[in-house]
Amino acid sequence: MELRKTLIERSENMWRDFLPHVSIDCVIFGFDNNALKVLLLRLKDQQQWALPGGYVRKDENVDDAAYRMLKERTAVDNLYLQQFRTFGQTQRSEGFFADYPDDLWHKQRFISIGYYALVNYAEVTPVKDSVSAECEWKDIGDLPDLMMDHRFIFNKALVTLRKQLNYKPIGYNLLPEKFTMPELQKLYEIILDKKLNRGNFYRKILRYDILEKLNESRKGGAHKAPDLYRFDAEKYRDALKNGLQSEW
Repeated sequence: MELRKTLIERSENMWRDFLPHVSIDCVIFGFDNNALKVLLLRLKDQQQWALPGGYVRKDENVDDAAYRMLKERTAVDNLYLQQFRTFGQTQRSEGFFADYPDDLWHKQRFISIGYYALVNYAEVTPVKDSVSAECEWKDIGDLPDLMMDHRFIFNKALVTLRKQLNYKPIGYNLLPEKFTMPELQKLYEIILDKKLNRGNFYRKILRYDILEKLNESRKGGAHKAPDLYRFDAEKYRDALKNGLQSEW
């Protein structure tokens, strides 16, 4: 009942301070230990999980609102953020609040603007708020049950990521500054949802001349230490202007 009490207490101020009927949902991607992850919340008194999000203040630009929400959840500035779709199906959220008063702010019909964000996993400190019991990373291959239409929003974000892989600096923003070629290939395989031939991938990615090979290798493990690379940011940006013309 803690969530219900908090939302009812906040409702009047929400009507005063925020734009009605407009919300934001953020799909925050991170990459760690060869796994693509998404940051999720679990609200108090609930078993289902949710995408981070919120509402737009009356004196706030929409993009600024999304950046504010992301900083509140990750404690990181200067995240890569991309608006990808709006979600306006009827009854997309109202059913969740069926037992609440009809004048509750959160019970109204909201059209949500979807953003995806790409972050350096190691730099993020997941932050829960006063209505959340947990805020943590989940592997995209093992997602918990998501509330409302948040699974649908997540799926659309992942499809968008796949389509934009050749046109947006996705690897640059998800990988650490130094990475191995197998790590880069694994990221592409997860996003594309298919296995890639090692030799073909290496030849294609090196052909674009967007990587700088370092005089370092990844230490540890039983096998030969793989070489480390980093992106040449300027060449990467130039290559993306026309797209990485490749069928992975």
